[in-house]
Amino acid sequence: MTDARRGLDAEVAVIGLGAIGSSAAWQLAARGVDVVGIEQHEPGHAHGGSTGRTRLFRVACLEHPGLAPIARRARELWRELEASSGQELLLETGGIMIGQPGSRIVEGTLAAAREHGLPVERLDAAEVARRLPAHAALDPGDVGVWDPEAGVLRPEAAIVAAAEAARAAGARIRTGERVLAIEPDDAGVTVRLASDELRVARVVVAAGPWIGRLVPEVPLVPHRVVQTWFAPKEGRDAGIDRLPVFIRSVPGLGGEPRWIWGHGALPGDLVKVGGEFDGPFSADDPDAIDRSLAPGETDELRDQVAATFPDLEPEPAAWTTCIMAHTPDGQFVVGAMDDDRRVVVAGGCSGHSCKHAAALGELAAQAALGEAPTTDVAFLDPRRFAAASGPHPGPDPGGL
Repeated sequence: MTDARRGLDAEVAVIGLGAIGSSAAWQLAARGVDVVGIEQHEPGHAHGGSTGRTRLFRVACLEHPGLAPIARRARELWRELEASSGQELLLETGGIMIGQPGSRIVEGTLAAAREHGLPVERLDAAEVARRLPAHAALDPGDVGVWDPEAGVLRPEAAIVAAAEAARAAGARIRTGERVLAIEPDDAGVTVRLASDELRVARVVVAAGPWIGRLVPEVPLVPHRVVQTWFAPKEGRDAGIDRLPVFIRSVPGLGGEPRWIWGHGALPGDLVKVGGEFDGPFSADDPDAIDRSLAPGETDELRDQVAATFPDLEPEPAAWTTCIMAHTPDGQFVVGAMDDDRRVVVAGGCSGHSCKHAAALGELAAQAALGEAPTTDVAFLDPRRFAAASGPHPGPDPGGL
């Protein structure tokens, strides 16, 4: 119901109903807020960053120790959505992070575990090979960190479930609508659409790689990512029980360390393996990013798969593209742009946000309403870039 007394069409507009935005709309509506969600496509679409059948879920997050409590809260919320939707959204398989001692893969995972008392195990190369024989070509100096809370999230189904939960709680969902601009003032925000305009008290901008068009103060760079799947060789077992979630350091084309990540096949599907997110990396128009596969684009990954997973055919059996939005420091942006909370931003996935999206949506709702956040999120404050300068360091190497 609109608040005609204040001349508002809604209390809060959520712009973008991807993984984070659909959860923000759900959390706002569940709190009794009059919310309208606006999506230029349909929830669960394949045009943004939350697509690709699965996303890795990790609690011992190597990207920042502060992500562990966010991941655990996200897991609670994914379980709530499973109960309301009747679908399995999050499958916990455990996961292995493999690299040299002192590497970011290993030390980042261990740092998160130490800070939050997470039940990880540190394994030497021989123990990794014994427990996970699907991994080949381990260097004798490699170590592994086993995260028993890791798994895979089904992003498209999760987004649809969150959007439906929002609708069931009273949110109005408008699809096929593109937001052209947001215009905050002292009394609220005007949201300009291609068809009309809305007047709201505040907005949550969760439009993924399109956030920069609406809130240019946030330094987000769209980044095209190719996702690839591989078939097992005839008679070989490459299911997720044999090849659970992994992030692993392997040699690149020039011999330098590179990351690969993925997991074994879910029933009826293929094995997912991806490489580092390192190009093209530029301020491309997210509507114009190339959706085709260039000749030779997967050659490095093909060679890495051939050397690392002897049970797999090395040529990709399937592929697709998605668009990430990276920040200069590789962390998300979740919070208000100023003290009056007219504009809240929730995005900057940087290649590792989807697992956290349910909790990030809740944090965005809390920011819009002035509630205390469920955990310390100062490292995600979008205003942290205000005084920053210098070149963009590029994307985080992996973590889909």
